Amino acid sequence: MEKQVITIYDVANEAKVSMATVSRVVNGNPNVKEATRKKVMEVIDKLNYRPNAVARGLASKKSTTIGLIIPDMTNLYFASLAKGINDVATMYKYHIISSTLDSKDDEEQVIDNLLSKQVDGLIYMGHSIDKKLKRLLINSKTPVVFAGVIDDSYEIASVNIDYTDSIREVTDGLIRNGHKEVAFVGGDLQTPVDGIFKLGGYKEALEAANINYSSNLVFESEYTLTAGAAVWDAVSSTGATAAVVNDDVLAIGMLNAAQDSGVKIPEDFELITSNDTILCQVTRPKMSSISQPLYDIGAVSMRLLTKLMNQEVIEENQVTLPYSIVRRQTTK
Repeated sequence: MEKQVITIYDVANEAKVSMATVSRVVNGNPNVKEATRKKVMEVIDKLNYRPNAVARGLASKKSTTIGLIIPDMTNLYFASLAKGINDVATMYKYHIISSTLDSKDDEEQVIDNLLSKQVDGLIYMGHSIDKKLKRLLINSKTPVVFAGVIDDSYEIASVNIDYTDSIREVTDGLIRNGHKEVAFVGGDLQTPVDGIFKLGGYKEALEAANINYSSNLVFESEYTLTAGAAVWDAVSSTGATAAVVNDDVLAIGMLNAAQDSGVKIPEDFELITSNDTILCQVTRPKMSSISQPLYDIGAVSMRLLTKLMNQEVIEENQVTLPYSIVRRQTTK
């Protein structure tokens, strides 16, 4: 049996008041008699009425809703960001409408759908966004914040760590451990995060150590276990003895494949990953990683969005949070 949706009309009819009165009660308008307010609230509780956030905000032209675009909810990187976003949204009494991207082809449709719901702001998570979609967001006039994504033209506010510095530091650490052939394993190198900032840090570390950069040691991959296993074969064939990997799930795929082929970690091959999700502590051996404050990135992104939505003065729309390096058992 289909569940009946209780509407504002049902509440007004049961309480024998106008829909405008119900709306005033729901929105906390003081211009309602206490007896009337009490009666309406009793009916709301009785009928288990849940006001639609979009409808509730029509009069003020604010929906009190935030659109959240998540590339992959099964990836703990994005789940950790989303937790920080949700907690701050709840604190500021905003409702979250989440949309997951099933493929890169439906990004524009997802954004259009969220904008059609009259959201007050958008948070876009992911590793990349193309110029067409970025222009769509800017032209929408809706406040937008990127969480874990960098707009290399700096037109859209974002919250990240210093990807260049972090990758340079871990690559330098592997070189200091005696490795001359260090692989860089990332995602789409056409994106600013991987192709400009992270790869840039990798190149800086090589240059500082007087090691020639070789594109043969740079790999693009999807962030899946299967892709990690496949890229391991390619990495090992180059003679590389260490790798910097840009995603924990991808790194696990490589780690498993390496050990399945008889390679000892870290004696024969050192590996360090980039997100330090809980996955790094459940692998054997436990994975060394760049530790990003994922919850904080999400929380700060949401707080920055509230400022943009309220047209507060923003001193800096590109926020960089500190990172750390956690050394476990996949590095010496």
